[in-house]
Amino acid sequence: MIGSPVSAKKKNPVTAAADKVAEKVQEVTRPGNEIPGAPAPAPVPVDEPTEPTGPLPPKPDQRGPDTYSPTGQATGTPQEDVAQGGEFLTTAQGARLYDTDHSLKAGARGPVLLQDHHLREKITHFDHERIPERVVHARGAAAHGVFQGYGTAKKISKAAFLGKDVETPVFVRFSTVLGSRGSADTVRDTRGFATKFYTREGVFDLVGNNIPVFFIQDAIKFPDVIHAGKPHPDREIPQAQSAHDTFWDFVTLHTEATHHTLWNMSDRGIPRSYRMMEGFGVHTFRFVNAKGATTLVKFHWKPKLGVHSLVWEEAQITAGVDPDFHRRDLADAIESGAHPQWELGVQTFPDTEDQMFEGIDLLDPTKIVPEELAPVQPIGLLTLNANPSNYFAETEQVAFHLGHLVPGIDVTNDPLLQGRLFSYLDTQISRLGGPNFGQLPINRTHAPVNDMLRDGMHQSAVHRGVAPYRPNSLDGGCPFLAGADTGAYIEVPEQVPAARKVREAAASFDDHYSQPRLFWLSMTPTEREHIVAAYTFELNKCWETAIKERALKVLANIDTELCAQVATGLGLPAPAPSVKPADPAPSPALSQLGGTWPLDGRIVGILTAGDQELSGVRSVREAALATGLVPLVIAPTGGVLDGDGEPVSVQRTFATARSTEFDAILVAGAPAPGVDAYGARDAKVDDDVAATAGIDPRVLLLLTEAYRHGKAIGAWGDGTEALEVAGIAPDAPGVVVAETADAGLEQLVGLLAGHRAWDRFSPAV
Repeated sequence: MIGSPVSAKKKNPVTAAADKVAEKVQEVTRPGNEIPGAPAPAPVPVDEPTEPTGPLPPKPDQRGPDTYSPTGQATGTPQEDVAQGGEFLTTAQGARLYDTDHSLKAGARGPVLLQDHHLREKITHFDHERIPERVVHARGAAAHGVFQGYGTAKKISKAAFLGKDVETPVFVRFSTVLGSRGSADTVRDTRGFATKFYTREGVFDLVGNNIPVFFIQDAIKFPDVIHAGKPHPDREIPQAQSAHDTFWDFVTLHTEATHHTLWNMSDRGIPRSYRMMEGFGVHTFRFVNAKGATTLVKFHWKPKLGVHSLVWEEAQITAGVDPDFHRRDLADAIESGAHPQWELGVQTFPDTEDQMFEGIDLLDPTKIVPEELAPVQPIGLLTLNANPSNYFAETEQVAFHLGHLVPGIDVTNDPLLQGRLFSYLDTQISRLGGPNFGQLPINRTHAPVNDMLRDGMHQSAVHRGVAPYRPNSLDGGCPFLAGADTGAYIEVPEQVPAARKVREAAASFDDHYSQPRLFWLSMTPTEREHIVAAYTFELNKCWETAIKERALKVLANIDTELCAQVATGLGLPAPAPSVKPADPAPSPALSQLGGTWPLDGRIVGILTAGDQELSGVRSVREAALATGLVPLVIAPTGGVLDGDGEPVSVQRTFATARSTEFDAILVAGAPAPGVDAYGARDAKVDDDVAATAGIDPRVLLLLTEAYRHGKAIGAWGDGTEALEVAGIAPDAPGVVVAETADAGLEQLVGLLAGHRAWDRFSPAV
């Protein structure tokens, strides 16, 4: 079990009241509850409730942090006992309030009185609700889950959580890097993939990205690359984008950034969802086994659903119509039971003195080791199965740190990793107001703590004893030091070579182009087209021609055709390479195209004209649910479609639906223009089209966008007419025209497994 055991103690009146509410909630079945997104655990009345009752329980897909004390002791306290309780509004100290809508004044029209303690408490707390957002990775989404070890790492690591069938609670936070908390999810950016393992030996934090390399080789340059990527300091624009002069000025002058930049300009920079995103530890770490033998490793998270991305126009539209697309997708998938999974794997390398492998410097964070040279070996399975119950307390206050290590895992001398070991701790102290951030519920270890650290801001542990120092006799000598045989964390006694103090990098760090060329050569023609388009778009956003010319010089050293294509888009001449391009063997593992994957949680829009074809809509909807898909019915208006038989609930209307939300579209009818289908009511409507097409223009827009973005489209019955008016040929790649609804879905499922109908795209590169 992941959650804490339920206490056998007699529940207090507040808990009992909460139980009664839970019983009431369980008595009510919310119609259509297989569709995620309901904001409350029970149906909501039209009128404001007036009968006092306690707080509603969380929805079934939610849970809070496990109940541990600030010192890592399992309390056995039910989660409802640490949540707010009671039927009545109170002050922070529990005094019941009779009014929270009016300040205490000297007469109805008089001045507000200083003695209004409720006003001051309420406003003061509001003024301090926000903590400083993260400088990077501010925009995040997270989930609870469990990690199950396979036991396959036993020979190389003594870490207990990697043992066979050992289950460890985890909390995972995904994020963008550059944007503020209010930015959009689908921007082109690197994504964070940070995992907190609550192991029995202490907390282990694996803090990685969705790109296996980084912009820089040394942490001392981290402020530089972030300052370059952030909005320009004079105007604070552009937000959450790299398409501007300061970013490209830095990465074209600092060519060690070339490899990461190329990954970011590929489809990896705009993931389809967090559930379909790889994660990487970036650095090389060191595993230590029970005998003290060491192995160098690189961490990989492999999503069970495959690695998929948005196309660029789709990402741009989504950023406007649904800036919360990725966090909504993650939460909805968990709520609907499509629990995301990743396998944790490692590439392993001999721990040699030079720390090189096949000519690749393992301490250089701008380099990868192709999987064809060192296969990824699975060592465990991550499943995310619960959404947070409070964004601030969990997703926002969670604090990761690469120095949170457990026996069996150690660091290396990667200069970027070494700097991060300082930076993360320093950041948490600043952001969370002091050194006791580890005592926040979401950060609490599940291992006993006896650290001799005392006091400080936000200290919530009540320490005992009089001797928080060692050695002591007043506290009986406690705490005692552990040894290797009693689970102590002991750093690997690595030999440090005698050397002079320098500010230099190893000569092996100087190659900035061979691995970007490896990545380029490993892409399919379609993926190369997307890279060309991304570079062309981003550089055309730069004002300075000199920066564009410099970027072309960098691209020429990767590939002359890539450089020529981008130069054409910029209207500039393509320079000759300044170094001879390398000739590495491509790595097919780097491409996202060509496979088939599970469909769990994929969203299918079922477009209907209203009450027509409802028998087919019902049938295909049930079949989609049975397949693990999430079907959303799209109709001219909201509400319920009656027809003959069981009513069908509408999840989206023509006004609210956009193709970017769906992975595939099934068309059940050819709807005439709706009552709101005119430009003054809905700007998506072209009045001339509405007057002549005979089909609602928003339906045509949805279909043409879905087609343009390579999504599977199916139709049956009158739906074929809608395809015809939209100009979509029935025999086009990824298009299905079937006799029945169920037959259409069956064929559509086969297309969905390949993510998109890539045959629609005609690459030139």
